[in-house]
Amino acid sequence: MTPKPHDATTRVDVALGGERAYPVLLTDELPGEPVAAELARAVPRARRVLVVTDDHVAPLYADAVVAAIAATGREATALTLPHGEETKALGTIGEVVDAALARGILRGDALVALGGGVVGDITGFAAAILHRGVAFVQAPTTLLAQVDSSVGGKTGVNHATGKNLIGAFWQPRAVVASSRVLGTLPAREVRCGLAEALKHAFLEGEEAVRWCRDRVAALTTLEGDATRALVARCVRYKAAVVAADERDHGVRATLNLGHTFGHAFELLLGYGALTHGEAVALGLVLAARLSERLGVAAPGLEELVVDTLRAFGLPHDPDAADLPALPALIDAARGDKKAEGDGVAFILLHAPGRPEVKQLDFARIAALLGG
Repeated sequence: MTPKPHDATTRVDVALGGERAYPVLLTDELPGEPVAAELARAVPRARRVLVVTDDHVAPLYADAVVAAIAATGREATALTLPHGEETKALGTIGEVVDAALARGILRGDALVALGGGVVGDITGFAAAILHRGVAFVQAPTTLLAQVDSSVGGKTGVNHATGKNLIGAFWQPRAVVASSRVLGTLPAREVRCGLAEALKHAFLEGEEAVRWCRDRVAALTTLEGDATRALVARCVRYKAAVVAADERDHGVRATLNLGHTFGHAFELLLGYGALTHGEAVALGLVLAARLSERLGVAAPGLEELVVDTLRAFGLPHDPDAADLPALPALIDAARGDKKAEGDGVAFILLHAPGRPEVKQLDFARIAALLGG
């Protein structure tokens, strides 16, 4: 049985070649029936489906998603993982693969990622290696996952020496993002997603930054129209970048704005001490500071970034006494995926909307930021 398609409030297509293109559907409905309908459309041959979720999301939505998929004539079960960044480890991939094989998942079947960025990355990576690749659908339940990580096909897990060092490019067959699920998020998780959205805004341009700053109250309280518009705006921006550079050889690298030092903060403090968004916010400040001190950006960029982050209640002082000092951050950044030899491909900003990827020696970064 194939359910009737559900209307999405917004549809954005990720325009990859041929059958690899997929839609991002933004809906006001809860995930159950929309996910089942899109799974039936995108992976019609699937007979068994494993829904991967975590212990925060499972009590809220897993039963409804499993039941809706089962109502289409498919055998559906759920696997619940512990929540949190600590779960994003290679051992968890083995657990997902074991569970999929135990449930008889074959190459024509599918996985569903029902959760935030951690669940999405784990499920996508497991799908990429299971039977050398099975289909999966993203059903992101956090603002961070909806504005960023569920789109683009980057999957993977962390390693003791750095973040996201083990993984694969594996695109979902569809993304189904429900605005209704965001109402259950703690305020800190909302701010986490807003940090990644602000990163997109600084990449997109001055108008995008103004748009966000004009809607601080609406966005921080998840007012419906503003939040839907924010998610759609971020998805459109990222979809265009991914379509132009799927494998991260050029313009897609700019999406790592704030991430070199953001990942360093996460590594040094222990995954989970800062949310990913909080760490990226601190990394954005250092990226703006470095851009100014290199003479790439005019004076005032760092102040703009700091004022914007402060307005949204996000961390904005990377020099705070309770945070790792610059020498430790530099050492940690040497394990960044984009590090090469004694340097790294660093994302700078000339101004909002004008990013640049520049190869910089760590010694030069240290000298510029240490003054």
